[in-house]
Amino acid sequence: MSKAESDSQKAATVEDDDEPDEWDKRIFSTGCSEENMKMTDCYYEKKDWRLCKNEMETFRKCWKEHQNDKRTESKDA
Repeated sequence: MSKAESDSQKAATVEDDDEPDEWDKRIFSTGCSEENMKMTDCYYEKKDWRLCKNEMETFRKCWKEHQNDKRTESKDA
């Protein structure tokens, strides 16, 4: 395999990784994927959840507005 073919194959693998996986699909279905991304980006940058209170509050508000708390609450079997 030539270097060009190898590089092309690696690029194709990276592109395939951009496809939404099960986790992404669940986040998108909440209606709060943008807020989730901002919250996780904040943590990634600051490494301390206490410094991401605004992002967390924005995510919580979105979560409640989309009634995800009802969707994810525990139910007795």
